[in-house]
Amino acid sequence: MAERKLQPEHLDSVFLAIAATDNPLVNELVSKAADARRVLTNVVDDTPKCSFIVPSIVDRSPIVIAISSAGKAPVLARLLREKLESLIPSHVGRMATLAGEFRDTLKEKVTTLTGRRKFWEMAFDGRFASLVAAGDEKGAKDELEKLTSGVSLQGEVALIGAGPGDPGLLTLRALQLMQQADVVLYDYLVSDEIMELCRRDAELICVGKRASFHSVSQEETNAMLVEHAMKGKRVVRLKGGDPFMFGRGGEELQVLHEAGVPFQVVPGITAAAGATAYAGIPLTHRDYAQTAMFITGHLKKEDDSFRWATLARGRQTLVIYMGLMKSGHIQQQLIQHGRDPETPVAIIENGTRADQKIYKGKLNELESLAEGVGSPALIVVGEVVQLADQLSWFGKQSFETAGEAHTPSVVNLG
Repeated sequence: MAERKLQPEHLDSVFLAIAATDNPLVNELVSKAADARRVLTNVVDDTPKCSFIVPSIVDRSPIVIAISSAGKAPVLARLLREKLESLIPSHVGRMATLAGEFRDTLKEKVTTLTGRRKFWEMAFDGRFASLVAAGDEKGAKDELEKLTSGVSLQGEVALIGAGPGDPGLLTLRALQLMQQADVVLYDYLVSDEIMELCRRDAELICVGKRASFHSVSQEETNAMLVEHAMKGKRVVRLKGGDPFMFGRGGEELQVLHEAGVPFQVVPGITAAAGATAYAGIPLTHRDYAQTAMFITGHLKKEDDSFRWATLARGRQTLVIYMGLMKSGHIQQQLIQHGRDPETPVAIIENGTRADQKIYKGKLNELESLAEGVGSPALIVVGEVVQLADQLSWFGKQSFETAGEAHTPSVVNLG
């Protein structure tokens, strides 16, 4: 590239020219000189002077997708490209490369065009694709060999965290797997909006557990995961929040491992991070809390093994999952072990959802604050709670405090 004054003769030996200067006269000179020499030309943001258009590109080499509006709406083309970028997995290019390397072998083993087409449909929509996504290229190549031998493919399980409720917090990987699933086993905590994103013809099975309601036992859930995978189905185990945060995800994977069922894990935004962010409560703040601790309030009556003295330390944030029924016990133990009774607390009900509600008070009011609050709910104890008045941003939030009429306002998102 040379920086010099433009002369028409500069285009004598070129094949293609792009004019992108801030000077319209220079751009017009490039266009006219190129036309006279039959050189392909693009003048940025000036379609009438262009002999070709530069499309927006989704590059998953060797898979390349070009999007063009014929110069009518380049910003729209860019936005469409961004949407496609989010929908097309990054491993698609590597999958195409491996497929290309296997084509000659496939032609020798599967002699009909129809047979090869069906082979690739199974490969691109099955275990081969999952292995490429996981970076296991050797396993992916072995899977292609099994397909040519007519070996019945085993299914797999994807353990997915659905986040705290807002479907916008799903990861791209979670969405892709949900739309490929044959069977989805889901919990009560997964919102209806998220369930709507599952593959339309997938079999949906609720295996949630809820107090005072008929629930599917953990053993039954484990058995169903193994059974469906053994039938060759793509199974999604969909859990609220993150599957490894008080979600028994590790226990379910142990069962799959023992049964020889392949699996993968897609983490989700846990309620402690999602609900507090939507409530305007930072988990840590250098003026108020240098530590954040996550615990479950779902305690066994005969076994309270918490180190309450550690949990009751000041200048730390305590986030309690499933703590509503034990709120009185939690309040008593924290105060008894040294936490200031005036410590701010908040209960976040249906965090990140349109009907999110926030109840605020002090630690010595926690039990009364929890009365009438519905699940799912998260208890936050710590000085950071007071920042919610300044940092709330999600809708028009109404904060209910202990001592006021206990009929909280629903968040109005307009």
